[in-house]
This record gives sequence, structure tokens and C-alpha cells, in this order.
Amino acid sequence: MTPLDLAGYLIAGLMTAVALWRMPAALWGDEEDKRRRALWGCYAGFAVALWTKTRAVRIGLNNSAVTDLAVLIKHYTATIAILAILSYIVAIYGRYPDADGVPRHVRFARLVQQIAAKASVATLILLTVLFFTVVDRSVPSDRFVSDHAGQWGATLYMSVFYLYLGAASAVCAYQWALATADARLRHLRVGLGMMTFAMFIGVGYTVSRTLFLWVSVVDRPSEDFALRFDEITEAAQLVLFAFFAVGASIPAFSKGAHRAKLWRAQVKLHALWYELMAAFPDQPFDPPGSLARELTRFDTPADLRIDRWAADIADAVEKLRHYVPDGLLPAAARAAAEDTRDPRRTGPLTDAYWIRAALAAKASGAPAGPAAAVAAQHTAEQDGETATDQDGEVARLVRVADACRTITEARVRRLLPSAGATAECAQEQGKEARTA
Repeated sequence: MTPLDLAGYLIAGLMTAVALWRMPAALWGDEEDKRRRALWGCYAGFAVALWTKTRAVRIGLNNSAVTDLAVLIKHYTATIAILAILSYIVAIYGRYPDADGVPRHVRFARLVQQIAAKASVATLILLTVLFFTVVDRSVPSDRFVSDHAGQWGATLYMSVFYLYLGAASAVCAYQWALATADARLRHLRVGLGMMTFAMFIGVGYTVSRTLFLWVSVVDRPSEDFALRFDEITEAAQLVLFAFFAVGASIPAFSKGAHRAKLWRAQVKLHALWYELMAAFPDQPFDPPGSLARELTRFDTPADLRIDRWAADIADAVEKLRHYVPDGLLPAAARAAAEDTRDPRRTGPLTDAYWIRAALAAKASGAPAGPAAAVAAQHTAEQDGETATDQDGEVARLVRVADACRTITEARVRRLLPSAGATAECAQEQGKEARTA
């Protein structure tokens, strides 16, 4: 087995893995995912085409009852995959309520897709006719282009396919180059850039092979030169598919990384959320479950579940304000300052002391009263950071949850009397100020 054959198996396996990975979202996802069925069809079509190019599969098919069958199957599946990717390009632009407001490149993509849909049918029919009539298939081939170099029938057959493939590659390169320039997210820009580069390779691949075949009709090359040219362009095509598969997967990998981040956040937040929900059992929509149960609730997306937990925690903290004295927050801040000198940890640790002490006060039977006047400061960032979005708020809560796990019951028991003394001291100072 040559290195090129081995690379063929690896790229075919890579494209198959991408197709299998994206299949559930394409077939059973929501409306946004269903729009990606066309992209998944491209993955699946190219995966089949790549497997027909691997040594074992192509030799087996080419030596079957239909000589060179691997070539015909490869071109069938590749044609369908190309139509799928053109359909996806049109689908991602969505709908425009005003027909006059459709950008020029979108109108161009829609026109190309409409032409490609009709051209694909004509291409498949023409390929089939040429394959069974003018292509010399008297001897099974291993490398179709090099083995048929100089033959006008095979040259005509391949030219039809390369015209369709090259035109589609050029359209994709143009559309994705525009999308790359407009992309604001780095991972999206990198992925689109890789896919654009792959399509430029595709254009060069089809042009070079088409020229080689027609020149070979006029001046037949040597077998060694033809085989060498076939191997070089074949290697370029494998590079094309590698860039395409990886580039198309980068945005999805980014989403997967975000989901993994949310999953880790759930693991870290569960103990704090569960403890607060146990203190106020009427607050959550559903009774809080164990960590394993919550992580396997597939009826709710992870980002929505995290939003719900953050809201539950905020509501529970607001209710706890009615069970603590005004001096709890200063006492919690002093306790945090005793534990760490790192200003980035002081804020979360202060929040953690306040929550643990407030829970202990409620559990001990403290009566509900007016909301602590200074407890509202507890919900704000105290370490110089601002939680302006979900990620920032979740990161803050995770730091608070981590700090809660470091606080012992003994520290909490000492904190509450200190908070009460602080409150009494503040009241005395207030009276003295009013007397003066």
C-alpha cells in the first residue's frame, strides 16, 4: 500500500466521521438544524465518493460485472454532493421580505442553485450515456485518468464531470470568500477560510486535469508521466477534502466546546443550586434532582437549564435577605479578607460567606423580616469584573460555588454572631450621630 492509498483511507474515514457526527442534528434537530440537511448531504455524498476512490473498493468495483463501476458511482455521488452544498449556500442566506433588498451575491447564489439543480440531472444522464457508449472499458482500470489518457471518449466523459465540478467549486470559493471577509467570529472566519482554500484547490484540480486530458488526445504522454500527474493531482484533491472537512467542522466544534463548558458549569453549580432549592422548595418548577439526574434531562438544552439555575439562585438569594442582619455583608467581607489577599477571590468568597451564613440563619429558625439593607450589594461583582451576559454571570456563579465548598461550618457559626455584633454597633453609631 502506497502513502497515497493510505491517505485515501484516512480522508475517507475523516469525511465519514464528519457525516455521522452531523447526521443527528440534520435529521432530528430543530428548524435551524434541519436547514443543515443539505450540508450533511454534501458530507455523506463526498464520503461515499471518497470510499470509491480507496484502493480496495475501487479495484473491487472496477473488476465487477460492470467494468470501472467505481468511477461511475464516484461521479454520481459527487454530483449529488455538489448540488447539496450549493443548496446549503442558498439556504443559509434565509429569506428577504423585500425582493428589491436582496444582495447581489445572494441573487447570484440563488440563480446558480437553480441552474445547478437542472444541470445536475442533465449531467448525470450525460455521464451515464457517455460511460456506457464512448468510454473504452475493455480492460478494468486502476487509475482512470492516467489509464485512459489520450482516449477521446474518456476525455469527453471526464470533461463533462469536471465542467460541473469546476463551476461549482468556483461558485463556492466566491461565496465563501465573501462570507470569510464578513465573518466577525474568529473560529467562523478560520473555518470559512479553510473551506475557501479547499475550493480554490478544487478549481485548480479540475482545470489541470481537463487540460491534461485534452492535451493527451493530441500528444499522448508516457505511462510514467500520466501516472505521476494522476498521483500529484489526486494528492491535491485529498488535501482539498481535508481542508473542507476540518474547516466545515470548526464552527460546530466551537459550539460543542461551548456546550461542554456549560456542562462543566452545571457540575460545579449543582451543589449550590440544590442547597438553595432545598431551602426554598416551592421556588423551582420541578423538584431538584441529583447531579446525574439533572445532567441527563435531555428535554431542556444546557444553556436554558443554566439560565434557569442562575435565575433560581438569584431569586433564592433575594429571599435570604429577609433572614439576615444588616451587618452580615461587612462581616462576610472581613472573613473573606482573612482567608485570601487575592482581590479576584475576595468578591466570590464574600458572596459565598454571605450565602452560607444566610442559609444557616434560615435553617436555625430565624424569623423572616425586612430585607437587609446592604444585602443587595451581594449580587454585584466585587472583584472588578462585570457579568454582562450569560457567560459572565455563569463564570461568577461558578466562582461563588467553588468558594462555598471551601467554607467550613465552624467559620459560618462564628460569622453570624459577628454579623449581629456589627449590626448592633452600626445601630449604636447611628444613635450617637443623631444625638450629636
